[in-house]
Order: sequence, then structure tokens, then C-alpha cells
Amino acid sequence: MELFGSNFDDSVFSEAKDRNSVCVPSYNAKCCEPEWFCESTALDTEDSLEKQKVFKFRGDLATRQGNYQAALDAYSSCLEWISDNNLSIKRDILEGMARCCTRLGQREKAVGLLDLLSKEASNTCHLTSLLLLKVTVYQHFGVVGPRMLSLQELCSLLPFNPWNWYNLGKMCLQLLENATTLSKEAEEQDEELSEERLWLKACMCLIRTRLLLRILQQQQSSFVLRHNQNVIQTADEALARLNPDQTTILTITEVVSEDLNPEGMREDYQDGKSLSNVYVQSFKERWWKKILLSGVLEVDGRHKPSDTKS
Repeated sequence: MELFGSNFDDSVFSEAKDRNSVCVPSYNAKCCEPEWFCESTALDTEDSLEKQKVFKFRGDLATRQGNYQAALDAYSSCLEWISDNNLSIKRDILEGMARCCTRLGQREKAVGLLDLLSKEASNTCHLTSLLLLKVTVYQHFGVVGPRMLSLQELCSLLPFNPWNWYNLGKMCLQLLENATTLSKEAEEQDEELSEERLWLKACMCLIRTRLLLRILQQQQSSFVLRHNQNVIQTADEALARLNPDQTTILTITEVVSEDLNPEGMREDYQDGKSLSNVYVQSFKERWWKKILLSGVLEVDGRHKPSDTKS
């Protein structure tokens, strides 16, 4: 009696087929001259994909050369040839157009493109790129409120990225050092741009930056480590100018370090996750309201923004 699986198929021992007899289809790679897409004949085609490539490459080259009007024109033409299901290229082109409009001083057009990109965002990567672009656009036009909100949204979306916190802290410091801009914007906006709250938010962001960079130092070496050590030193110097007392530092540290544990940092948001499956607690609810309720402004209110000026 044969045991199940003890017999072999004769084909196992048959000779392998001659591999040379297998027919492999030939492939001829397309060779293109440098900047071939700049030639007038590059658009002599009925292929919509080829036309899309030509206009996109022209836009990218013009952007690199600093010719933003030509780049905007090329990107606008490219948009007409993008298929409805090619969302990644569409987003890339819209971002390029927004940057060109910003460079050309076309504020309303740039903001309109940001709104279009907001509607197209479907995952955390899209949202991160959009928020970074918003920061760039609003900074260029000197729009304080929306720029600060975008940085705060970045801190909420990427809570363990020290650079978003550092940039938000630097923004608060710059506003404190520019009394003219500060007073104008504070009148037009709300109390979040008051000197006392900007001072507190700057302290908060710089303390959080130091905490995050010190955690990251355990996994760093070489020039990356040196760079982060320099940033920590810069944050320390900025905090010294802000001059919070020790009680304020301890109170803020306690609030902004609540989520800084290895388990929580591993389980936080995943790159590219669908926005429909992501819950991002707002900056205000997660950190800011707790710090305001701690009463540090009343306790440490003697520190004036003028202390931050060099």
C-alpha cells in the first residue's frame, strides 16, 4: 500500500525545456534628446498623455528657471489634458500653479487653488502637502491668522514632528518682535494673536521642540545629531529671552509631554492613511486649552513680549 504523497509525478524528473527556445518579445527604449519637450514639434501628436507630459515638463523647467508666468501657462495647458482618474498628476499640477501664482503675487488665485486642493485631499499625505503649501503661500503674502492655523494643524496631524512645532514657535517669536504687524493683525483677528498668548504659545512650542529632539537624539548620529543639537541650543536661547519662570516651564512641560511615550508614538497616525479613517484631535483641544486652563498666564503675566527683543 502506498502512503499518501509517497509517489512522484514523472514530470518532476523530466528534462527542463530549453530556455533559449522561449520567445521573448523585443523592447526598444525610447530615446529623447535633452529638453525635447521644448521643441515645437513635441505637440504634433494626438496622444493626450504625450501632450500632458510635454506641458508638465515645460512647466517644471520654467519653474526651475524662475520664469513663473511661463510655468503657470504651461501648467494651465497641462490641466486640460489630464484624465479625470489621474488624481496624483492633477494634484501635482495644481500645487505647481499655486506656487507660481504666489511668486507672481496673485493672492486670490493662489488661495483659490488651495481650496481646490483641499477638496481633492483624501489621505494624510495629501493633507500634509496641502498644509505645508498653505504655510508657504500665507507666509509669502503676510497672512498671519491662516498661516498660524495651518502650522497648528500640522502639529496636530504630525504631533511627533519637531520641525512643525519649531516653525510655529519661531512664527510666534517673529510676531512678538514685530510690534507693528502684531498690533494690526491682532485688531483684525482675535485674542489668539494677543501678545500674552503669543508669548505663551512660543514657550509651549519651544519646550515641545526640545522634548521631541531629545527623544530623537537616541537614534541619531553624525551631522543629523549635530544639527538637532544646534536647534536645541537655539530653542534654549529663545526660551531664555522669553524668560518664563520655573513653575511655568514645569506646567507647560507636563502638558506637552503627556503623549510622549514609546507606545503612543508608535501607534499614532500612519503615513498615507485615508482621512475618512483618521481622527485628528485639534491643537486647541489636545494642548492649548489645557495650558490656558492651567493659569500660567496669570501667574507668569509679568513677562512682557519686549523681553524677546534682542
